Amino acid sequence: MPVIVVGADSDLGERIVAALLPTAAEVRAFVTDPGAAPGLKQRGVKVAIGDVSDGSHVGGAAINTFCAVIIAAAAVDDRERSFASTPAEVAAAWAEGLAEAGTTRVIWIGDESVRDVAAPVAASVTEFVAVSSTAFGADEIVAEVVRLEALDRLAEPVDTPAEDALDA
Repeated sequence: MPVIVVGADSDLGERIVAALLPTAAEVRAFVTDPGAAPGLKQRGVKVAIGDVSDGSHVGGAAINTFCAVIIAAAAVDDRERSFASTPAEVAAAWAEGLAEAGTTRVIWIGDESVRDVAAPVAASVTEFVAVSSTAFGADEIVAEVVRLEALDRLAEPVDTPAEDALDA
């Protein structure tokens, strides 16, 4: 089933995209840096370039995806955001866009600075799991994302080293 990586133009996002390519039926990448697109396209990734703070941009790129992998740092890093000025506003835009796109599952990758803003995203989908970007190394995060994305259904509680960012 299709999966989209929001923040695929980050180091971690690029690693996740590369790891998902052999396992997912279709991998999409949402980036704000146009320079990241050619390399992703050469690997067979469908790339959308837009404003990460615009829910319609993210939602349009995510139409009919099953899973969205969100690199939460994209809400707080130095990339340009024209439609939202706070991480909470960015997350609310993501939630709206993903809900409109029909996305079912979100794998949220974030640290303490963005854990409180995950709530609207979690409420917008049927399945949500958070993976701490500070408790695990990049290799562990990538492996966990690939494992979680491949599951038919996320069970409660998820048998995973993933942490619930809302309770962390």
